[in-house]
Amino acid sequence: MTVLTVVTQGAELGTHNLRTWMLDNILPLLLLAVAVLLLWLGGGKGDNAGVMRRLAGVIIALGVIGLAVSGSGEDLGKYIAHLFSS
Repeated sequence: MTVLTVVTQGAELGTHNLRTWMLDNILPLLLLAVAVLLLWLGGGKGDNAGVMRRLAGVIIALGVIGLAVSGSGEDLGKYIAHLFSS
């Protein structure tokens, strides 16, 4: 049985397994790398204010990733649009 036969028999192709693997493995590894990099670059020099500025950027990026992963970006957009419309 070939792959083409399996696909034509009604199996759906998707990226759910890849997405799950990336969220479970790559995202925590990237967060750990960012944390170590922030501590190494700023913490060793005593530049605590610089570390906090970079950390604010990381927190904003995490919020964007959370919106993208949860799928609630559309609801947030509707809420913000409702604030400016009557």
